[in-house]
Amino acid sequence: MPTRWVGSFGPLRFRRRTVGPPGGGPAAAATYDRAVTPLLLVALGCLALVVAVAIVRSYGHRYRIGRLLAVTPRVSVADAVALARSGIPRYVRVDGRIDSEAEFEDAAHRPLVWRRTRIEVLEGRGWRTVEEHRQTVPFGIRDGLEAIAVDGDALDAGLVVLPRESRGRATDLGERLPAGTPPGALVRVRVEQISSVEHAIALGVPTLGSDGRARLGPGLGRDLVLTTLEPAEAMRVLVEGERLRPAAAALLFVVGLLAIGGGLVVGLVGLLAG
Repeated sequence: MPTRWVGSFGPLRFRRRTVGPPGGGPAAAATYDRAVTPLLLVALGCLALVVAVAIVRSYGHRYRIGRLLAVTPRVSVADAVALARSGIPRYVRVDGRIDSEAEFEDAAHRPLVWRRTRIEVLEGRGWRTVEEHRQTVPFGIRDGLEAIAVDGDALDAGLVVLPRESRGRATDLGERLPAGTPPGALVRVRVEQISSVEHAIALGVPTLGSDGRARLGPGLGRDLVLTTLEPAEAMRVLVEGERLRPAAAALLFVVGLLAIGGGLVVGLVGLLAG
């Protein structure tokens, strides 16, 4: 059956009409309108954004920590101390050198202020902690003459450092093998530590401790975060070196925004042409 195009050059006004026998009929009524094109683009863009957000959120607490590192406002150590004294709760970022008067040494004689050793067992696609040991001393962040203490006891998921890691079978642990661990299970020993010779970025809420000193800790529903890495490197540690998921999420964000923008432009052009 022959067809012909009717309408103007406006992208929203073309439609295809089936030319049927005189008098019309069902075949003659078969038409469609390309005005739905902008709606399809916007819908596809929204779908791409939803999938991108789902990929990002699949990182769990690591997504939350990464977002805090990216958006938390930076203040000087002096300003953080002033906030603590004012009693105004604000979640802020401070940068400076790790400072302590009570360091302890590791096996390589590095001066440490915080260390966590975990023994983890592989279960499915994830690692389960079966044993954890911590060692910490009072420390803070110093910038020139100003310093603010860090609540090391509250530091947990917000620690972002390069871990030292060794892997093997459970039997390799010898006497350190936790009770109930299958001898053939894949295990790893993961050590995270903070040295007093490093510079750090710390995120938290400044408050006054019982000793009257300014202290940075968790608050306002957010974790205490500390990293001895630059933000870009910290992000790579948070995604554990994985590239496929972050790249897919970034691509979907771009595609989604472009599709939504393209749909709005096409719709606007069609309205103006009409």
